[in-house]
Amino acid sequence: MKEESQIIKVRYEKLEKLISQGIDPYPNDFKPRDKAKFIKERYAEVSQEELEKKNLEFVIAGRVMSKREMGKLIFSHLLDETGKIQILLAKNELPSEKFEFFKKMIDIGDIIGVSGRVIKTKTGEVTILVKDLKLLTKSLRPLPEKFHGLKDVELRYRMRYLDLIMNERTREIFKTRTRIIQYIRDYLISEGFLEVETPMMHPIVGGASAKPFVTYHNALDMNLYLRIAPELYLKRLIVGGFEKVFELNRNFRNEGVSSRHNPEFTMLEFYEAYATYEDLMKRTEELFYGLALNIKGSPKIEYQGEIIDFTPPFKRINFLDALVKLGGVPREILRNREALLKFAEEKGVELNVKDPRIGKWWTKLFEELVEPKLIQPTFVLEYPVEVSPLARRSDKNPEVAERFELYIAGKEVANAFSELNDPQDQKRRFEEQIKLREVDEEIPPEIDYDFIRALEYGMPPCAGEGIGIDRVVMIFTDSSSIREVILFPHLRHREDL
Repeated sequence: MKEESQIIKVRYEKLEKLISQGIDPYPNDFKPRDKAKFIKERYAEVSQEELEKKNLEFVIAGRVMSKREMGKLIFSHLLDETGKIQILLAKNELPSEKFEFFKKMIDIGDIIGVSGRVIKTKTGEVTILVKDLKLLTKSLRPLPEKFHGLKDVELRYRMRYLDLIMNERTREIFKTRTRIIQYIRDYLISEGFLEVETPMMHPIVGGASAKPFVTYHNALDMNLYLRIAPELYLKRLIVGGFEKVFELNRNFRNEGVSSRHNPEFTMLEFYEAYATYEDLMKRTEELFYGLALNIKGSPKIEYQGEIIDFTPPFKRINFLDALVKLGGVPREILRNREALLKFAEEKGVELNVKDPRIGKWWTKLFEELVEPKLIQPTFVLEYPVEVSPLARRSDKNPEVAERFELYIAGKEVANAFSELNDPQDQKRRFEEQIKLREVDEEIPPEIDYDFIRALEYGMPPCAGEGIGIDRVVMIFTDSSSIREVILFPHLRHREDL
């Protein structure tokens, strides 16, 4: 720390010296014309002789990432948003005052603008021979010498700006994230979906089971809740006559933080009138297959050492069959609460003994015993109605819902169902659900009667789906933690920072 403090002190001294000399350390009058990646790729195969004939001049700006002095030569690397490029300052090619300025006043981390012609060094590296340079931003803190050597991985998340400067993989993750979101948006729009925006602050908690964040609106003198899901508002739009809608935006859930959960996360939800959950399975296969081809160039991608194949059709398995075949739950004890509780204790799975819903116990066992085994894209079908309060009952078996969840690499990535559009059935389910709030605090505390009223006007048969964007990005960037794919993940406050 003492060494770093001394470096900072020296840099502040340089800053004062620049100002005393009438040099603006933070000007805004330099316009870069070119990018590092373009220059390197365009001239990688061009010989030095050809470059001399062309005498091409470029103007770029970037952060100084290295500085190596060799007498009358100084080699450096500049980093812009596309990558690094080497620059060369030669005393006989540059006004002496510029050469000395770079040598004495420019530090690693400073942002500079340079102009010069492209050459090739003896090692064949594409390099800009600097003809002119200008300081654009004085850096007052030193960059880490070996960022990957930091033992405190949390610093990468807490100081993402530093992570982005030092870590090319981090930059690529977030570029890929943007491409994934753009592909999904383009796909849905090309299929006739309308992108919409619904409220982030809700007067009533609803759309999913989770603890909400609560805020207070002074003018209205009422509590509002950051949304845990946009579902009920999107369904209102289906009632209103929009037949295909989607929203790609934030949800907020006041829950724990882990490698798979962040209190603020990005969710895609889309709804399609006159479609069933079977239709959405086909659409989901098409979406992920196209995404794999677009992002990776192949339907097969690698995630944490496993090869994931997105070639349709995806595997399908019934929820209870999965519990039995993959979770090892004996079929004969599925409805025997005492035997099921004993089995769970043996497996180290904690069940809420106060919850009368056997389906809730099944889903807990499923999370612990089955989810980690679902590596290849797998649709798990026919969840119990009692844990699917917004889903349509199956015509074949009224105990289960026309619902699927998609699992990839041991993670739940999507949840979808044929929507319940019977207002009387929906009201009964809400009423049954709210009675259980004492044993399940994630159940919404109020019934959204306006949503029931909307259903009474008539919602056409439809199906809807939610896809967790952060988890999709994790899979397509081979990231083990959700914190790797969220630019600024939520972390506990640290006084030492």
